[in-house]
Amino acid sequence: MAAKTMQDLLIEDLRDIYHAEKQIAKALPKMAKAASSDQLRQAFETHLEQTNGQIERLQQVFEELDTRPRGKHCDAMEGLISEAQEILEMGLAPEVQDAALIAAAQKVEHYEIASYGTLHAYATACGLDKVAQLLDETLQEEKDTDTLLNKLAIGDVNKKAMAASGKKAA
Repeated sequence: MAAKTMQDLLIEDLRDIYHAEKQIAKALPKMAKAASSDQLRQAFETHLEQTNGQIERLQQVFEELDTRPRGKHCDAMEGLISEAQEILEMGLAPEVQDAALIAAAQKVEHYEIASYGTLHAYATACGLDKVAQLLDETLQEEKDTDTLLNKLAIGDVNKKAMAASGKKAA
């Protein structure tokens, strides 16, 4: 059996994030529906559109690599989405649930940021400039989504969650 190459590693990790993105695309409508904040709901809906575009972009990457697009089960994303589902079953006040949904979504974003950052580095090391550019585009979208979620939490959602908890936000 031939030794695995850096490009083999890139393809394996691409399959992992491809499956992860498909899991996210299934979870985001549930998260949007569960959000009581209109801004948070809109952020989830916008990210669903982005996620569908990211799946298409990954398909382009597989095409660039002359590899059939297919996923490899992503246990990490399955766990993160399971945690988000648990939040929906906790019976939290709507405002508190929004804060918890942002936290769950940011965990997902951080996983994606780490994954796409690594994939971009692998593609760059392999001299795959077009692939690196496509992956960097998604990486920037993930960072922007994380920043937006953070602004929503700090600017409004956490304050409303504290008020619903009978406490004044700091």
